[in-house]
Amino acid sequence: MSIIAIDVDPQRTFSPLCPNELPVLEGDQIVAELNLQAALADKRVLTKDAHNPHAAWVVPTHEQIGTPIGLPNSDIGWVRHAEVGTDGFKALPGLPEPEQYDFLVYKGVENNMHPYGACYHDLGNTISTGLLEWLTVNSAKHVLVGGLATDYCVKNTVLQLCAYNPNWTVWLNLAACRGIAAETVASAIDEMQAAGAKMVDNTEALRMQLAQD
Repeated sequence: MSIIAIDVDPQRTFSPLCPNELPVLEGDQIVAELNLQAALADKRVLTKDAHNPHAAWVVPTHEQIGTPIGLPNSDIGWVRHAEVGTDGFKALPGLPEPEQYDFLVYKGVENNMHPYGACYHDLGNTISTGLLEWLTVNSAKHVLVGGLATDYCVKNTVLQLCAYNPNWTVWLNLAACRGIAAETVASAIDEMQAAGAKMVDNTEALRMQLAQD
């Protein structure tokens, strides 16, 4: 049985490094905790949004974010972000290069798809990205999660993990995450806990919990 760390979308697009995209307050300050968390794991996964400027869900202004799109796999509009080849697509400074990870997930490549969780390409959770199967093949027991943002892609990834295999212990390292707003972060944490995920304040608390197993 193994410990797997998952870095969910720790990209510059979701940080103050790309202020015109979808910056999350302090989104660039999670790197140290992600690296400490990964040091506890046997393998490490990187997930990334991988979009292009012609996606069907693109809206021209930040004020239009949240506009219903009406597509089966793109629920609302978002401004351009995380486009392949741009600074926003890159991982946060201080994280490993992609080839140094053990598994990679690229999501949102198709123009009409804008998934949030890292386990499925579609919003209906039917088209696997392969992450769940990879975790199974690698005999995952503990899954350590951090990334951006707590109340969107992190939350959906955690819920998908918990739903797929209740025997996995899914840990959310709060110090390795940042969210959009306090209210939605609190709601997301409640939802994840109700699904069976365990919350820890930081990697040191996580280390202590894992030592008891």
